[in-house]
Amino acid sequence: MLTRRHFLGASLATTAAYAAGSFVPAWAQNAPNLGTPTLPAVGFRRMKVGDVEVISLLDGVARRPLGEEFVKNAPLSEVRALLASQNLPTEYIDIPFTPFLVVAGNRRILMDTGLGEFGGPTTGKLLEQLRAAGFQPADIDTVLITHYHGDHIGGLRNKAGEYVFAKAKVMVPAPEHAFWMDDAKMAAAPEGMKGAFNNVRRVFAQMPNDMLVKFEPGTELAPGIRSVAAFGHTPGHTLFDLKSANQNFVYVGDLTNVPALFARNPDWAVTFDMDAEAARKVRRETFQRIVAGNAMVGGFHFPFPAMGRMAVSGTGYAFEPVNASA
Repeated sequence: MLTRRHFLGASLATTAAYAAGSFVPAWAQNAPNLGTPTLPAVGFRRMKVGDVEVISLLDGVARRPLGEEFVKNAPLSEVRALLASQNLPTEYIDIPFTPFLVVAGNRRILMDTGLGEFGGPTTGKLLEQLRAAGFQPADIDTVLITHYHGDHIGGLRNKAGEYVFAKAKVMVPAPEHAFWMDDAKMAAAPEGMKGAFNNVRRVFAQMPNDMLVKFEPGTELAPGIRSVAAFGHTPGHTLFDLKSANQNFVYVGDLTNVPALFARNPDWAVTFDMDAEAARKVRRETFQRIVAGNAMVGGFHFPFPAMGRMAVSGTGYAFEPVNASA
């Protein structure tokens, strides 16, 4: 359970994430003095998992300065050294946003929705990638949401208020929904978190009852897809575990932000984790389970194509991208 102490710990992150009174996440905007991230010419990749097809759909990339606040419990010098050891930039962080589409028989199941029309010019590409992969928004019958941060739910409704995936059931973790829709928690939250609460209400407050489906983490949501509680990043953060023909794919959502940092050092805490200790614990447990089961993995903030395998590396784990096809 998140207390006011956790709220206060998250307030700086969320203040940075949302401009006052705005639904636009500041971290989804590029810092102009750091250049602009280059998006791939083809922003989707396909992979077979048993009898099912999994497609990563790059919503975009945002570039933010790397400051002391990004990793809350490690010196900036150590953070930069780890990036440099992997031949990565040390003055900024590129954060990709990648939902996933599961094509199983006649089912079209989308996992998270990206920023929609509420990010910067190098984001909001989900629908473009979806169409490039051969699908239309009306083809989506189910949307699974890991948690209620704006980069995961922003694509559910456009600026006109229309539901983008109008024919889909939108399935959300019940603990996550209860937290963000609680008026008392919103009233008690620091001012910097009000934007996040308001954004959740923008998306969900008027969503029809026959569209919104709340589930308890641990339940099966579709044939072969089970929800897995992974609380810590947010109060109801939930993963999705897909099994087909003896193969396994785990969509880990925001279990780790920037795997070059937080998979390599699972005990490091990103500024966006609301309960850093719970997030660290579940991060290690989940990566151990994925490696032991030789599962494929997909991560919302993993480098494109955002799917591959995890391998033990020192005291942590390294992400090894798969050679997926377009």
